[in-house]
Amino acid sequence: MNSSKAPLTSGSFSTRAKQFFRLAACWALAAQLTGLPLTFASGNTSSAAAVDKPAPKAASDPVMRVMQAELARASSDLGKTDSAPYYMSYTVYDQNLVVLVGAYGSLLTDASLERRQADVVMRVGTPALDNTHGQSRSTGMSSGNLPLGDDQDAIARVLWELTDREYKRAAPAFLNVRTNTAVRAEEEDKSPDFSKETPETHLGSVTPPPAFDRSSWEGEIRRLSGVFRKYPDIYFATVVLQVTDSNARMVSSEGSAIETPSATTRLVMEAQTRADDGMELLRVETFQAPSAGGLPSEGDLAAKIAKMADDLKALKNAPVAEPYDGPALLSGRAAAVFFHEVLGHRLEGHRQRDEEEGQTFTKKVGQEVLPKFLSVTDDPTIHELAGMKLAGSYDFDNEGVPAKRVEVIKDGILKNFLLSRMPIKDFSQSNGHGRSQPGLMPTGRQGNLIVTSTENVPEAEMRQKLIEEVKKQNKPYGLYFDDIQGGFTLTTRSLPQAFQVLPVIVYKVYADGRPDELVRGVDIVGTPLAALTRILLTGDQQHVFNGVCGAESGQVPVSAVAPAMLFSEMEVQKRQHSHDRPPILPAPGFEDPAPRKDAQAKPAVKP
Repeated sequence: MNSSKAPLTSGSFSTRAKQFFRLAACWALAAQLTGLPLTFASGNTSSAAAVDKPAPKAASDPVMRVMQAELARASSDLGKTDSAPYYMSYTVYDQNLVVLVGAYGSLLTDASLERRQADVVMRVGTPALDNTHGQSRSTGMSSGNLPLGDDQDAIARVLWELTDREYKRAAPAFLNVRTNTAVRAEEEDKSPDFSKETPETHLGSVTPPPAFDRSSWEGEIRRLSGVFRKYPDIYFATVVLQVTDSNARMVSSEGSAIETPSATTRLVMEAQTRADDGMELLRVETFQAPSAGGLPSEGDLAAKIAKMADDLKALKNAPVAEPYDGPALLSGRAAAVFFHEVLGHRLEGHRQRDEEEGQTFTKKVGQEVLPKFLSVTDDPTIHELAGMKLAGSYDFDNEGVPAKRVEVIKDGILKNFLLSRMPIKDFSQSNGHGRSQPGLMPTGRQGNLIVTSTENVPEAEMRQKLIEEVKKQNKPYGLYFDDIQGGFTLTTRSLPQAFQVLPVIVYKVYADGRPDELVRGVDIVGTPLAALTRILLTGDQQHVFNGVCGAESGQVPVSAVAPAMLFSEMEVQKRQHSHDRPPILPAPGFEDPAPRKDAQAKPAVKP
C-alpha cells in the first residue's frame, strides 16, 4: 500500500529483512520511481506440447510481433536440447513517467523518463517439478532493459541475449533441484510447481491517456509546497506528483498474448516535525486517480496541508503514551490497514506451502478464524468503492490469469487463499492473484482486500460503544486509533508470529467524561490468532486505504477496505525513536525581531 514507513526500509525489502525476517510489509511513502505495471502468462503442458503449440494470432503492434517471433524461435531451438524448457514467456513493460517534487514553493525535481524492460521466464523440467522449486524460485527469470522504439532487430537481439542467459541459469538449477529433492526428507505439500491454466488473448488498441498539463501542475506543486512555509514547526515537507503511463505486453509458449495499458497519477504530501524528546513525527496524505484530473482541487489539497500542520503541532505537544492493554476502537482506514497486515499477508498462497513459513491458517480451511459476523473477499475486478478509486484493481495478474473475486472468509469461516500459479495442497488452480513488480517472480498477493460485517451500528455510535466497553472492563480509558501509516508482520516460523502496526493519530477516550487526549509514540502489537478474535462489532460505513505493498515479489499497488471496528482488547507498546534535538536555529523568516536601526544606545547610568 502506499501505506507505511516501516522501520527497515521505505521501499521494497532490504537484504537484511529478506534474510532474517522475511517480512510481509507495506510502506507508506510510495512515491518511488518504481514501475508497477502488470505481468502476464498462462498455463502449462508437457515440454513438447508447449513447443508445438500454435502461435497466437499475429499482433499489429511491432513490439508484440517481434516478441512472438523470437519466442517461437527460442521455443523451437531450445526444445531440441536435453534440458528443454516446458514453458517460456516474455513480458515487456513500457513506462512513461513524469515526476514533480516540490518543497517550500519551489521544485526540487522536474523530470520525465521513458523506459522499457523485459522479463524472460523459463521453466525447465515438468510442471510437477521444475527449476523454480522451493528456494530456487529466482532462477526462473532474467530481466534487462530493452531498446525503445520499434526497431525489431534491436529488440530481438536483446531478447535473444536474455533468453540465452536465462537458459544457462534454469537448466543447471533444475539439476540441483532434482538432486536436492532426492536427498532431502519428503515435503509435506507435494503440489506441482506450476498449474495448468487456459491461455488468454487480450489484444487491442492502446488508448492514449488524458493529456497532462505539465506546466499547470508545475505551478500547482510550487504553490502547494509553498503552503508549508507558514508553519515554523515543520522541518521537512514535500509534495510529490508522479504521473505514470504504462503498457505491458506478454506472450507465452502456451499461446497467451496479452496487452494491458494502464495510467495512474499519485500525489503524496509529506510533512515531519520532531518533539522536544527527539521523537520524529510524520503526517502523509496520499491521493490516487487514473489521471491528474481525478485528483482533489488545489483548495482541498491546501486544506489538507493545513490539517497536517495542525496535527503535527498537536502531536509535538502531546504526551507519550504508556504501554496499554484494553478496549480499542479503530477507524475504518485504521481497520483496513490492520486487516491487510494481520490477516491479508497470511492468506497469500505461497505462505501455505513454504515450510519456512509460520502457516498460521494453512490447516484452518473450513474452520472459524474470525467472528461469525465478518467476511473477507479480495476482488481486483472492482475499480471503485465507497466513492474512491481502488489502487489494487487489475484485469490480468502477472502470470496472465484473469483477475477473479475470491471469497477468502465467509461468516468467519476460512474458505480460500490468494493463489498464483504455484499450487498448494487442495488448491490446484490460480485465482488470478499472482502479482509482482517487474524483474521478480510473481507470488500470491493481495489486490483489493474488502472486509464486510453483519454486526454493525451507526458509525456515530462507535465511540459510545467504546466507552461502554471501557466501563465494563473497569478500565480508566480506551484508545481510539484515528489514522495508521502502515505496519509490518512476521510470517516465518523461525520468529514469533507477530505483527506491528504503526498508528499516527491516537486518542485516549476516558470513561469518566474527560475530553479525549491526543497521545503519541505507540505501536499496536500482537499475534494474529488472538487479535482477530477480539473484534466485538463494527461501524456501518466502509473506508478505503490505498497504498503500495512490499513483499517477496516486490512492490504492488493494493487497497484495503473496512468499517470502523471495536476490539475488546488491544495491546500497544512504546515506539522506538531517535533522541536528536529539534532544529537549533529557527526556521527562516521566524527569527526574533531585529532591533530597530534608528534606536540609539542609552548611556550607562552612573551611581
